[in-house]
Amino acid sequence: MSLETATMPTQLKEAVLTPKLKKDSLDHEVYPHFRPISNLKFISKVVEKAVSHQLLNHLQENDLEERFQSAYKSFHSTETALVKVHDDIVTAIDNQQQVILVLLDLSAAFDTIDHKILLSRLSTRFGIRGKVLRWFLSYLADRKQAVSVNGSISSSREVFCGVPQGSVLGPILYLLYTSPLGDVVQRHGLSYHFYAHDSQLYMSFKPMNQLASISCMEACIKDIDAWMLSNMLKLNKDKTELLVIGSQYRLPPSVEDVTVAGERIEATHTVRNRGVTFDGNMNLEQHVKNVCKSAFYQIHNIAKIRDSLTQDDTETLIHAFITCKLDYCNSLLYDLPQYLIDRLQRVQNSAARLVTRTRKYEHMTPILRDLHWLPVKQRIIYKILLLTYKSLNGMAPAYLTDFVRLYNPGRKLRSASKYLLNKPPKVNLKSYGERSFQFAAPTLWNALPEDIKRSSSLDSFKVRLKTLLFNEAFN
Repeated sequence: MSLETATMPTQLKEAVLTPKLKKDSLDHEVYPHFRPISNLKFISKVVEKAVSHQLLNHLQENDLEERFQSAYKSFHSTETALVKVHDDIVTAIDNQQQVILVLLDLSAAFDTIDHKILLSRLSTRFGIRGKVLRWFLSYLADRKQAVSVNGSISSSREVFCGVPQGSVLGPILYLLYTSPLGDVVQRHGLSYHFYAHDSQLYMSFKPMNQLASISCMEACIKDIDAWMLSNMLKLNKDKTELLVIGSQYRLPPSVEDVTVAGERIEATHTVRNRGVTFDGNMNLEQHVKNVCKSAFYQIHNIAKIRDSLTQDDTETLIHAFITCKLDYCNSLLYDLPQYLIDRLQRVQNSAARLVTRTRKYEHMTPILRDLHWLPVKQRIIYKILLLTYKSLNGMAPAYLTDFVRLYNPGRKLRSASKYLLNKPPKVNLKSYGERSFQFAAPTLWNALPEDIKRSSSLDSFKVRLKTLLFNEAFN
């Protein structure tokens, strides 16, 4: 009825905001540290879900989606986004270039969206008109919200801008509202990747072109800042970070800062990019160190209550707090030096000992085999092959499917029927390019048995691949 009449009932547009700390370590007396989560009526979300399903289909069928926006989209994730950015960076390093990476963040991005601009953008850029546009007008108009703290609720106030966080449509409308940002970046010839309101801008350059590259980056950021101000958005300069990346085998980059919104942002040695720590040589050593530190902290906490837990309960906690850390974005860890993989393996070994109550110096192979846990190295290979299978079968972002190309020799050869992938050309330097997804994917995929590569479903591929890797690890 809501869609037929192009109206969203007023009762379904009343939200109760529950302030939630963005991180437990932040000061609870500083208001910007809270995220205003909107609690909406269930039926409201049902209506929004029906609209979002049709809206996303419209965007996909008409090729209106931003290619390098990885938030709130099927088959996209932080890991797929970082795989793309990581590949671009290590490829540039192998071409004897350096890379400037700038991480931009917005202040209260969802809360300042101008409804008139949004409706105009839906109409002109995305072809949403007539009754559908009237429904969105009704959805945005006359919204109200109250704030709930410790069981006490404030009086309701009308909302004149923004989209509700915690809604189904809010994040999608934000992506459509900010879609012209990609056009701004492309005009300057920079590479970029968006994840919701976080923006990654990066460009590669030869050391001799350093000054021109800095000027280009600053000009792009200046235009982004101007676009945001004209669209009621604002860059968060406090969270903007700069990292300059180069090969450890060459002279270190000398870029010290860039100008963002009139302020100088100094380069740092590391940046935290969607949960992964990038460093100036792209060695990911600091990332591995951070993962180990966080995982051992959780193991220590679980050990304190181990006597009160069954083995199954302990294993559940280990997977919830430790295994997820080892697996998160582990596709970036392929072909890292063995000593870094060994550090991560020690975390898994300690977790296995805690689950099974075995002593420190007992051999780990039979313990991991009995638990049916894949070792860290095999977990990395599993993730890369899983992304490869998805890329070949329409279950991955377009920017990943570009990396995998089936081998087509152009004439009849026996290898033509083996479902092989093309290998990229050899790289110039020692190891950077060999760690990239576009290099690792064909290397690992071509070594798989053909019956696994041609699995009829994703579930079948997962089971058979895990069995293969498990047997390789323990037999």
